[in-house]
Amino acid sequence: MAFSVSSMEMVPYIPDDPVAAEAEILAGIRRGDDAAFNLLVRWHCGRMYAVAKRILRDDAEAQDATQEAFTMAYKAIARFDGRSKLSTWLHRITVNAALMRLRKTKRLREVSIEDTQPKFDDTGHRRDVGPAWKQTAQDEALATERAGKVHEAIAQLPDSYREVIMLRDIQQLDTDQTAEALGIKSGAVKTRLHRARLALRELLDPYMAGEATW
Repeated sequence: MAFSVSSMEMVPYIPDDPVAAEAEILAGIRRGDDAAFNLLVRWHCGRMYAVAKRILRDDAEAQDATQEAFTMAYKAIARFDGRSKLSTWLHRITVNAALMRLRKTKRLREVSIEDTQPKFDDTGHRRDVGPAWKQTAQDEALATERAGKVHEAIAQLPDSYREVIMLRDIQQLDTDQTAEALGIKSGAVKTRLHRARLALRELLDPYMAGEATW
């Protein structure tokens, strides 16, 4: 199966009835119709590329990540159970492809989630309260730099925590939508999100306190 995700070469597909179009495309893909998958790529390529670009901040890297995401989707489409929309499923795959590429290009190691959780003494007080984060002007350059650091930190989280924090905090899905996309219960989303946020705080403490530049 050969397809391209180049946003410059591809003619977008915008269906009049997205629900009916998704059902028809999915049925075609399951019949082995490559034209149906190409239609899916044309429909969602631009948005998935934008997702990858926000994470990777590089045109070529974002295009490669999007290509990888659709390749993975093509191989896994038979396992798509329809509990979420195809766009949500593709979004999750694209986010993971981009973050894995970010981890690889930045040579970021995966951290242990347990090592990033707060520690408490016998009285119940935290033993490892980090330094206060510096307050500085929120200009565009700083906001862009911080966003990059946040994505690098997220890329270091284990898969299950990385996915939930990207869907809830970065892509702004609600708890039920995130649970649907991941195929888990809402309670599990809340637990993983809490632990992921604590881990992210721990990873970002040195940078936000002005003690390191990564």
